[in-house]
Amino acid sequence: MSGSVVILALAGHVVLMLWGMRMVQNGVERAFGSNLRRVLGRALRNRLVAMLAGTGVTMLLQSSTATAMMVTSFAARGAVGLVPALAVMLGANVGTALIVKALSFDVSSVSPLLLIAGYAMFKRSPKGRFRDLGRVGIGLGLMLMALHGLVETIQPIGNAPVLGEILSVFTRDPILDVLLAAGLTFAAHSSVAVMLLLTGLTAGNVITPMAAVALVLGANLGGALPPVLETDATNPSNRRVPVGNLMFRALGCVAVLPFAQPVAEYLWRWDPDPASAITIFHLAFNLVLAVACVGTLGPAGALLTRMFPEKLKLQADVIRPLFLDPAALDTPYLALSNAAREILRMGDLVDALLRLVPAAMVRQDKAVAEQATRLGRELDTLHEAVKAYLARLDRGDLTERDGIRLSDIIEFAVNLGHAGDILERRIARAAAKQDGVAIAADRDAILRIHAQVSGELKLALSTMMTEDSRSARELVDTKRAVNEAERSATRDHLARLGGRDGAGLDGSSAVLAMLRDLKLVNSHLASIGYAVKEPDSHSDRGGAAVMEIG
Repeated sequence: MSGSVVILALAGHVVLMLWGMRMVQNGVERAFGSNLRRVLGRALRNRLVAMLAGTGVTMLLQSSTATAMMVTSFAARGAVGLVPALAVMLGANVGTALIVKALSFDVSSVSPLLLIAGYAMFKRSPKGRFRDLGRVGIGLGLMLMALHGLVETIQPIGNAPVLGEILSVFTRDPILDVLLAAGLTFAAHSSVAVMLLLTGLTAGNVITPMAAVALVLGANLGGALPPVLETDATNPSNRRVPVGNLMFRALGCVAVLPFAQPVAEYLWRWDPDPASAITIFHLAFNLVLAVACVGTLGPAGALLTRMFPEKLKLQADVIRPLFLDPAALDTPYLALSNAAREILRMGDLVDALLRLVPAAMVRQDKAVAEQATRLGRELDTLHEAVKAYLARLDRGDLTERDGIRLSDIIEFAVNLGHAGDILERRIARAAAKQDGVAIAADRDAILRIHAQVSGELKLALSTMMTEDSRSARELVDTKRAVNEAERSATRDHLARLGGRDGAGLDGSSAVLAMLRDLKLVNSHLASIGYAVKEPDSHSDRGGAAVMEIG
C-alpha cells in the first residue's frame, strides 16, 4: 500500500471517528441535556463534588469542550463561583482520559451490535429519549468501527521505511511534538480523537516512546484551546474559566516535558503494551494534575479575576445578540442554553436600569432619562431576537422537558422586558421630577427596597441558569419580603404625611409610584422562582410556549 493511500485511509478513519463522536454527543445532549445542565449547576457549590460532576458529564458528552462551554456560561454571569467552575474543568480533563482508556480496549466485535441496535431504536421509536439513545448507539458503533480500521491501517506502517522516516522527522524534537499534537487537537476540536490516533500509532511502533509522551502532553494542551477562542470576549471575565483550564494544562506540560524520556522508559518497562502504557500515562497525567491543582484553585481564581476584570459598563453601540447561534437549532438543548445566555444579557440591561434609579431620585437630569431610554431600546432588541430565535426551533424535536424549559425561558424573557419597561418609564418621570420630590426619609426606604430588588435580580438570573430548587425557594421568599417592605414603607409614608398636616403632598405620588413599581419589577423577577419551584404543576407550559412564539 502506497504512502498516499495509507494517509488517505487514516484521514478517513479519523473523520469517521469524529462523526461518531458527534453523534454520541448530540444524542446525549438531546436525551439528557437539560438534566446534565441542572446536575452540573447544582454541583457547582463544592470543589470536590464539582470535580466529580465534571468527570461524569464529560464522559457522557464525550467532549471536555462541551463541558467547558457549559460551565463557562454559568460562571461568566456570576451564576456560580469561579473556584468550583475551575474544579469542574479539572474533573472534565480526567473524564476525557477515562473515555480514551475505555475506548482503547479491543471491543470492535461490539460495533455491529451497537449499529444494529442503534439503527433499530432510531428508526422505530417516536421522537424522544429512546430515539436519541439510538443515535448514541450508532455513534458508538461508528467510533469502534473507525478505531478498528485505524489500527489495521497503522499496523503495516511500522514495516514501511519511507513512512517511518517521515514520522521520525516530525517526532524527533519533544517541543515540536507538543506543538504538533496541540495544533492537530485544536483543528479536530477533540483531544479524544487525537489520543486514540496516538494510541494506534504507538501500538504500531510507528513513534518512539518519548515522542508518544510529548504528543500526549500536546494533545492535552490543544484540547484546552477551543473553549478559550470560542468564548465571547465582549466581557473579559468570560474568559476566566477556559483560560484557567489552559493555564493548568500548560503548567502540567511544562513540569513533565523535561522528564519525557525517563517517564517513557519507566512506562514501557512497567507495561510492555505500548497502547496501554500511553493511555495510562494520559490518565495519570490528568489525575495528578487535578489532585495537585485542586488546592490552588483559590489563588488561581484571584489571579484570573485580576487578569480578566468584570466589565461593568455596557457599551451603547452593542445591541445585537451574541449567543443565538443558528447552527445550534438542530440541538434543542444547546439552542435553549444559547437563549438563556442571551437572557443573561437582558438581565444586565435591567441591572443597568436599576442602577439609574438612585440618580433619578436625587436630581433632575435629562441625561439619566436618555440613558434609560437607550437601555430600554436595547432590552427590546434582545427580547425580540430571543423570541425570533426560539421560534425557529423544530417543535418535533422538543422533549417534554425541553418544552417546559422553553416555556420558562420565554416567560422570564417577557417578564424581564416588562420589568425594563416599568423602570424606563419610572426613571424618566423621576428624572424629570414630574411627580414632585420625595423627602429624605422616603428616599432611604426606597433605596433599601431598591437594594433588595437588585439582589433579587442576581438570584433570579442564577435560578434561570441552574434551575436549582433551593434558589427558587429563596427567590420566592425574597419576593414576599420585598412585598412586606413595600407595604411597611407605604404605611410609614402615609403616617408622615398625616403628622405634617399634608406637608410634602407634592412628592407623595413620586414615593408611592416608585414603591409600587419596584414591587412590580420584583414580582416579574420572581416569576422564574415559581416556575422552577413547582415544575410539575406546569406540565402544559411547553405546548403553550410553542404556540406563543409560533
